[in-house]
Amino acid sequence: MGKQGRMRVASYALFLVVLLQCRFLAFAILDPLDFLALQSIRKSLTDLPGSNFFASWDFTADPCNFAGVYCEADKVIALNLGDPRAGSPGLTGRIDPAIGKLSALAELSIVPGRIYGSLPQSVSQLKDLRFLAISRNFISGDIPATLGQLRSLKTLDLSYNQLTGKISPSIGTLPELTNVILCHNHLSGSVPPFLSRTLTRLDLKHNALSGSLAPDSLPPSLQSLSVSWNQLTGPVDRLLSRLDQLNYLDLSLNQFTGPIPGRLFSFPITNLQLERNLFTGPVQPVDQVTISTVDLSHNGLSGQISPMFSTVQNLYLNNNRFTGQVPASFVDRLLSASIQILYLQHNFLTGIEINPTAEIPLSSSLCLQYNCMVPPVQTPCPLKAGKEKTRPTGQCNEWKG
Repeated sequence: MGKQGRMRVASYALFLVVLLQCRFLAFAILDPLDFLALQSIRKSLTDLPGSNFFASWDFTADPCNFAGVYCEADKVIALNLGDPRAGSPGLTGRIDPAIGKLSALAELSIVPGRIYGSLPQSVSQLKDLRFLAISRNFISGDIPATLGQLRSLKTLDLSYNQLTGKISPSIGTLPELTNVILCHNHLSGSVPPFLSRTLTRLDLKHNALSGSLAPDSLPPSLQSLSVSWNQLTGPVDRLLSRLDQLNYLDLSLNQFTGPIPGRLFSFPITNLQLERNLFTGPVQPVDQVTISTVDLSHNGLSGQISPMFSTVQNLYLNNNRFTGQVPASFVDRLLSASIQILYLQHNFLTGIEINPTAEIPLSSSLCLQYNCMVPPVQTPCPLKAGKEKTRPTGQCNEWKG
């Protein structure tokens, strides 16, 4: 071999040495504890058929280049497991306790899939964790009370899983919480007080929660509150009167009692769902209601219907104990198609001033069945309203008395 050839071989050999050194340094730069933790996490999870999320997880390369792994210096700071594209198959397996070794982790999310088993207690070791979202999987067992140690946590989303047990009061003490989403689980017990002054969303719907909500149990910063489909009881008027930042409120399908505060209807709410509870008494908004949808149906509300409700687009007052005449302002707005749904069936109303020949716009629905009057106009009602047009006279006389 000539001199020039030997020089080429030597140069190539040097290149290989440098390449190997660089390759070694590339993955050796990650903290060894984080490296081992990622290996354990990988062993406990697999791609569902059709997913290739873990294809890039080759531990002879730099883990900071793996799909869903984000690093800062030599530490993993974010772990987003699974392909986030809608409709992707997701992952299956368990969450390995080694996840608690990622000491700088600030964000942990797992896309919808078939992750099962419990949420490891070791997650509570992640002191910098701000975002924890593992929804639409099959996580079971209790929510670890030790999550109350995550003092930096802002978002907690464990919705659509199989979680049981109580919501620990320690979680309610987290000072930085902004979003708590625990809906569609099997949680029981009472709703703990939430002390965070930055909490904007609390979603606990579709669980088996019981007990009452204390007047000071939720912060005035709340903008969205949903506790529907539970077994909650007691009055909420003093609590609701404090939550003047609400833009969404759903308390439906519980057993709440007492009055509905009139000032609630002046809050910046776009959708108000209070149906199927045990609310009683008159309902008196302090001003014209600008909420587009108001559902107060299936309660024990009484008194006359306030004309302040005539500005609501979709109004459900059916299955209550309202009496008297329907305000004339309702008729005007109904005929102008400003009201789309006006359900007044199953009350004790005695009249509505509307011309029998009046044409209800096709875009509007009016139901007057089963009141203390003969409906002056025949309009289609929901099937569950029944076939009887009016209440028996005896019931109407008894209610007047």
